[in-house]
Amino acid sequence: MATLSLTVGNCGKGRNSEDLTSEFVPHLSLGSVFLTKRLYGLNLKDLDGPKLRTRKKFRVGAEIKKWKKHDYPWPGDIDPNTKTPLKYLSFFKPLDEKPKPVTLAFEKPLVDLEKQLIEVRRMAEDTGLDFTDQINALEAKYQQALKDLYTHLTPIQRLQIARHPNRPTVLDHILNMTEKWVELHGDRAGYDDPAMITGIGSIEGRSYLFIGHQKGRNTKENIMRNFAMPTPHGYRKALRMMKYADHHGFPIVTFVDTPGAFADLRSEELGQGEAIAHNLRTMFGLKVPIITIVTGEGGSGGALAIGCANKLLMLENSAFYVASPEACAAILWKSSQAAPKAAEKLRITAQEHYRLKIADGIIPEPLGGAHADPFWASQQIKHAIVEAMAELGRMNTEQLLHHRMLKFRSIGGFQEGIQVEPERKRKMKPSEVNTQPADLESELANLRKKILEAKGPSDPVTTQVLEKLQEDLDTEITKAFIAMGLQDKIESLKLELQRAPIPDQPLNKSLQEKANKIMQEFKQKLSQPGAYLGLKQKLHTVEMASKLIEQKNKIEKLKTDVNQKIPTTVKAKLELLNAASQKLSNGEPLDTNLVEEVEKAKKELEDVLKSANLEIVGTRKRTNVAAPPELEEDLAKVNEEIKEEIQRAVTRSGLSEKIEELKLEIVKDSSSEKVKELETEIREGIAAALSVTPLKEKVESLREKLALSSKDDIESKVGAENGRW
Repeated sequence: MATLSLTVGNCGKGRNSEDLTSEFVPHLSLGSVFLTKRLYGLNLKDLDGPKLRTRKKFRVGAEIKKWKKHDYPWPGDIDPNTKTPLKYLSFFKPLDEKPKPVTLAFEKPLVDLEKQLIEVRRMAEDTGLDFTDQINALEAKYQQALKDLYTHLTPIQRLQIARHPNRPTVLDHILNMTEKWVELHGDRAGYDDPAMITGIGSIEGRSYLFIGHQKGRNTKENIMRNFAMPTPHGYRKALRMMKYADHHGFPIVTFVDTPGAFADLRSEELGQGEAIAHNLRTMFGLKVPIITIVTGEGGSGGALAIGCANKLLMLENSAFYVASPEACAAILWKSSQAAPKAAEKLRITAQEHYRLKIADGIIPEPLGGAHADPFWASQQIKHAIVEAMAELGRMNTEQLLHHRMLKFRSIGGFQEGIQVEPERKRKMKPSEVNTQPADLESELANLRKKILEAKGPSDPVTTQVLEKLQEDLDTEITKAFIAMGLQDKIESLKLELQRAPIPDQPLNKSLQEKANKIMQEFKQKLSQPGAYLGLKQKLHTVEMASKLIEQKNKIEKLKTDVNQKIPTTVKAKLELLNAASQKLSNGEPLDTNLVEEVEKAKKELEDVLKSANLEIVGTRKRTNVAAPPELEEDLAKVNEEIKEEIQRAVTRSGLSEKIEELKLEIVKDSSSEKVKELETEIREGIAAALSVTPLKEKVESLREKLALSSKDDIESKVGAENGRW
């Protein structure tokens, strides 16, 4: 293509003479020059027309300048005898430079072995010596390490492989699989979205319509492809091609490899959600077989918009998710550093999808991922497509539609022919934020009971409880360190401690500063409101258990000291007191002599305790009065009524928000001043709104029936059952 510059000037010398300069662009095609009769502000026809009657003469000069020739859609030197003319119709060309190798974080152990192997080979070339045995040993060691690493991958590691920069793209797979391929463009409603590719190709003589998300192979291509995030025009292009395939009877093969639909303002204005929803609805009505291959990552509705298929197949190291682990971690744990935990909980891997019967099969990859041998991976995809089509090809239209519907209904947990419950109950995990303090209190009460009933510090029950608590605490702390992003710092500090010359010596100044800095950062992130509630509960539980054990040890020590200082005669008096107490509990009267002996025994016991440097604060009666069996039902009924009345009082007084605030404060610090203030405020509010007159009458009636029981026992039992909200 060339540019022709045209200069038009006035040759006259009159006073009103003017210089006119203009430029026009002719088009050159295959050696022929076509001049357009377009001037900026002037038409060439007007030069000879009757409108220009003047003696002025014009001078015309032209200059042709070369312009850079574009090589799309075909170059100028096409071989007329080529057998593959379709390759000239695509933007997708081989890269000029080979992609640079990229090592993932978890692959670093393999780098050392690879360096050793390269070094030995270089030495063999330089010296001419025979290092065959060493090279074979290193290669075997490398392959074994590679196999061990890639057979025990975590979900986040599989996601990193799915996002590998050198992973083969959809067009790589298509060109490796098909004998013929032509790409189709445009949605006929806007523009051609390069993030979504569509076209017709043949595999083993059968034509298929291919649709897929196309990532770039380098930064320039990724920007052009918008990182495989389609706009509404991309999904409408896919929809147009699906209808085209449905009309002509082509099976549809879709490839999913996108982080999600493009979520910018312009896409939302153009109807991103509507375009995805339209695709979902249409795909369930297509009368041709549909096969979906997840080659990389499949994110949310952007992936599902071309994924409603009869068969969903996933590459071994691909991922399919509703939200990325980084986004999920930022929402749930307030930090994207918890992405490994989120990836595990989301169940994003191909293995999990196959186990949950979402995916219909897993396509194997070579060791090291699909980028290690792209052609082999593409051939595995080709075999999977042929096998799936052999099964789907035996179905008629009605069976295909029914098969597709049943697949997605089974994912939702519904089965044909089984009646659906009108209100289906679902087992949902309770949120940590809404953890009931009553549950925490009951856990602490059980723990307190176990520790206080134990026979001593070395009691098996106590030891088991402490070990379980410590194990749970260690697990929560590890999760918190990972979520906070402190795991690498901890590992680095451990390595430095192991390198210390004398492990038993105190830490040097630099290590102590690092440890203090890590702990300071840990405490700062732990103190954030609403964060790491599980860990805070465990810490509170362990602290309470430590206090209880310390209290138990003091009681045991005090008992030992007192028993050592009490003489034998006083122990006999204690037996006398126990006998008298037993008679009183049975309702038997005490004679005068026994009463005098009891008082005398009390006096002697007080003297002994004072001599042991123990201060006697006071004495109390030990009573264990239980309600008669015939009144247990009445007592439970009153307790239930008190609970309902308290709940109504809470609702009337609008204290629900205060109670939720109290729950959160108790989880943070149960002994803080704010907790006490909230408890007082809630009690006063409930007392003001509580209708106590009917309840008092019922309680008084029960007291009369339980005349043999003490007043304190009844109040304590009723209050213990209903003193919480």
